[in-house]
Amino acid sequence: MNFIIKIVDRLLGKIVLAANTDNPNPTRSNGTKPRWRNYRIAVLVALFASVPIGLATKYYRGPFDEWLNNSFGGAIYEIFWMLFLVALFPKLRPAIAAISVFVATSILEFLQLWHPAWLEAFRSTLLGRLLLGTTFNLWDFPYYVLGCFLGWLLLLALQKYILRKPN
Repeated sequence: MNFIIKIVDRLLGKIVLAANTDNPNPTRSNGTKPRWRNYRIAVLVALFASVPIGLATKYYRGPFDEWLNNSFGGAIYEIFWMLFLVALFPKLRPAIAAISVFVATSILEFLQLWHPAWLEAFRSTLLGRLLLGTTFNLWDFPYYVLGCFLGWLLLLALQKYILRKPN
């Protein structure tokens, strides 16, 4: 696990430096550094990066495409929603974000068993398919757990790197 965090740390260092090109050591009038702002910027960068990755898992054609399109994409879906939630509420603990997103997306998965006409009409659109899915699959849940775990690791690494106290 430390290996993953070290890789993410190195990548995030470049993102944070790019976000602070004007002044590498910004301080507020009260003398504190705006670490939470930098954290939110890094979360937003990761959020926007997750969109093309998630779409790529839906439209990939090649070896293991059925698995990637229908199963593994669920992990990216969870990471996206965790990043979205933390972008809105940056002080939210990663574990709470992971649990909240898992519960919400599990409810959405079970809603796929319900087929009212208005919901089917929305699911027939691209946005409806991407947000709600179309068919219930019990095997999506392990990928939801995996995505929440990976999202939790990512958020911990972001917090460790960006919110750490200056030496």
